[in-house]
This record gives sequence, C-alpha cells and structure tokens, in this order.
Amino acid sequence: MTRTSRIQGLRDLSFAARREAVARSAELDLDRLAAFDPAHGLGLDLANQMIENVVGILGVPLGVATNVVVNGREILVPMATEEASVVAAASNAAKIARARGGFTTSSSSPLMQAQVQILGVPDPEAGRVRLLEARDELVDLANAQDPRLVELDGGVRDVAVRLVPTRTGVHVVAHLQVDVRDAMGANAVNTMAEAVAARAGEIAGGRTLMRILTNKADLRLTRARAVFPAEALGGAQVVADVVHAAALAEADPYRAATHNKGILNGVSAVVLATGNDTRAVEAGAHSHAVAPDGRYTSLSRFEQDADGDLVGTLELPMPVGLVGGATTVHPTARAAVELLGPRSASELAEIVVAVGLAQNLGALRALATEGIQRGHMSLHARNVASTVGATADEVPHVVARLVADGRVRADHAEQILADLRAQG
Repeated sequence: MTRTSRIQGLRDLSFAARREAVARSAELDLDRLAAFDPAHGLGLDLANQMIENVVGILGVPLGVATNVVVNGREILVPMATEEASVVAAASNAAKIARARGGFTTSSSSPLMQAQVQILGVPDPEAGRVRLLEARDELVDLANAQDPRLVELDGGVRDVAVRLVPTRTGVHVVAHLQVDVRDAMGANAVNTMAEAVAARAGEIAGGRTLMRILTNKADLRLTRARAVFPAEALGGAQVVADVVHAAALAEADPYRAATHNKGILNGVSAVVLATGNDTRAVEAGAHSHAVAPDGRYTSLSRFEQDADGDLVGTLELPMPVGLVGGATTVHPTARAAVELLGPRSASELAEIVVAVGLAQNLGALRALATEGIQRGHMSLHARNVASTVGATADEVPHVVARLVADGRVRADHAEQILADLRAQG
C-alpha cells in the first residue's frame, strides 16, 4: 500500500493490531518496530551504560499521531508522553489541516554556538576586535578538532564576539558558530570551545573561564505554517475566538507560559520519542519566547486569512539530531526514527515543529469552544479507572460513568467499581 498517515479507527484496535496498522501504513516490516515492545526496548545493561547509578527503567507511553502531512509527505509521528489528550489533539488538528495541504515548513542551517567566557580584559572593546582579527586562526583551530564534520561540509562558519556587562565587570564572550549537520551538536561545539579557549584568552588579553555551548539556539530556527478551514473548526466564531485567545498569549506572560507549554506538549513528546534532548529544546524555546522588549510572549501566531480560515505559524529553535547520543543508542528511539523516516536533522526538526503547531491549535480550539477539561478529562478518566484497580474489561464501564457523572475522581471511581463488581 502507499504510505499514509491517515489510519481510521486506530484507537479502537488492539495493541498488536495497532502496531501492524502503523507498520503497514509506514511501509515498514513489522519486525522493524519490535523495539516498541518493552521486552525488546531499553534493557538494564544498556541503561547502566547511559547514565550513573542506574536502579531501574521508567517507562513512558509511546503513541503515534496520525493524519500528519508535512511538505506533502505523509508522516506517522511517534510521541512519548504521560499526558492524556496530547496524541489525540495533535492527530485531530493535523486532520483538520490536511484539507489545505497539511503543514508547510522551512529551516535555517543547523548552526549551534559555543561560548568562550574571557575575564579581566583591561580593554574589552579592543579585545573584541583582536578576537575578530584572529577569526581565521580560531576557525582553523576549532575545525581541526572534528575533521569528519568538516568532510561532511560542516564546521565553524564564523566567530562572533560580544561584550556582556555583569555585576563582576565586563566579560568578553566569543561565540563559535558551527554547522553541525545532522547532529544535535553539543559534543562537537563543546570540544571546539575547549580547544580554542586558551588561545582566545591570550588574544583578548584575559583569563578564560567557561567553554560550553549555548542552548539559545537562535541561529538554528525551524518554522511551520498551516491553514485550518473555518468549517472544520466549527465556524467563523471559533476562528475569531481562537485569534482572540492567541492574542492574549501574545500580550500576557501569564497566559503565554501555559500557551507555550501546550506547544511543548507536542514538541517534547516527539523529541523524547526520538532520543533527543528535551531540556535543550525546551530551554531554547522559552528563551526564544522573550520579545526584543524583554516581555515573555507566545511562540506561535494565529490570524484569519482573506477566505475566513485560520492560519497558524510557529517558529522555534530546534536543536535535534539523527546521529549520536540516545538517538543512536536507545533501541526504541532508533525504531521511532525509522518509523518517522526523516532524511536529515532539519527534516526531523520541521516535523517536530509541525506537531507543536498542531498541538497548539488543538488546545486553543478546545479552549475557545467546549473548554479544555471535557476532552482532557474523558481521557484522564482512563488513568483514574486503572489507578483504582479496574481490569481492561472494567475500564470502559468505569470511564463511562465517571464522565457521565462529571466527577473524575479516584474516590468516585472506587465506588463505581465496587457497584459494578457487586452486580456480578
């Protein structure tokens, strides 16, 4: 069959049937997804090699978002998250966007930056200029640390120098701007910063201290755009109300924090599923949400176009990679990447940001219509039912009562379960 992300009724299938449907739709042999089974995923021996003091493994549910089309390509998106409604909301929003071609994305070059902090420079302005004069020397010294990256057309692209006033004086901060190709790039840029630090200090005339990447990856930006038809959203009033809701997030940092968290619900789930660094991505996103005037604002924008449809856009720093780290080591992450099928780190980044926009639209639409709790609590009720000991056969009955009664609480679930079992 032709690859497709449109799988109707996926949630109604058994685990085994879901995996078969996903493999078939992604045009993969079923055994390529074997690592999605806990028995074949990350084991204790491998976990013990990844971090220190290992005492166990924490499992996180891995779902698949459907309906996603990015730049005309059908994509099934693995998402690792513990939060109910995230996968469903992203899938539903992606389904709405399909009518207008799905998501259109673009990216800048995969540039990461490393900082070298230099203290005690008596003439900071002149020190900055001396470092810029030595650009070629510093570039060659840094590139010598990773000839393989240079062979792949990566490596240092430029050197920038900033003067940062602090309470301990003016610090001279040199930035190495490095094209890291298909890597996230932390190890590469850190190694380069360590290598040039001593020489940079000599040139500037001060003492070097920190040599490390910055997670404010504002030279590595990814953008996504989609049109959501008004009729599929629920009409012109819903479009207008989503725009009003988004406007509050632009203007009010209290709303923006929750608005951006909703975006990251989708983003972090894909980043985690593919073995990438969720903390780096989230740090970069929140730093990008600070406007030039210092206000914390929303990362996305929603507008009404000339046809009355809703247009959503999202721009994020997206430092993700396909080589190195857990992406290479973790068997489940490797299987998730194979299911996703990105041809480059930039394409992976674009898929991640598209899912973030889909997740954001799903949350805003719920807030602008029925409220966030109705759909969320319907899914949360399953967790509550399981918590109180309901079996797989009992869960649907307990969930139906919890939702019908409007009381999704453990004590009420216990009473429902007791009544159900008493009825035999």
